[in-house]
Amino acid sequence: MIETAILKNVEKLPESVKQAVLDYTEFLVNRYSIEAPKIEKTAKRGGLGIWQGKIWMSDDFDQPLEDLKDYM
Repeated sequence: MIETAILKNVEKLPESVKQAVLDYTEFLVNRYSIEAPKIEKTAKRGGLGIWQGKIWMSDDFDQPLEDLKDYM
């Protein structure tokens, strides 16, 4: 089991390093705690077609620009 392997390695460390391991594991527990506050979902915004009839594109939108013809 992974917990056993971790404990065996920690037992080999000097006391000062064991304290650092404890501090780090407490940090990880706080960071990845299951009881972390859950983010409420906001109302769904957007979707396909929400701009329909509100914007337009010219018919030649995809055509090369005259200013760039020297580079093509």
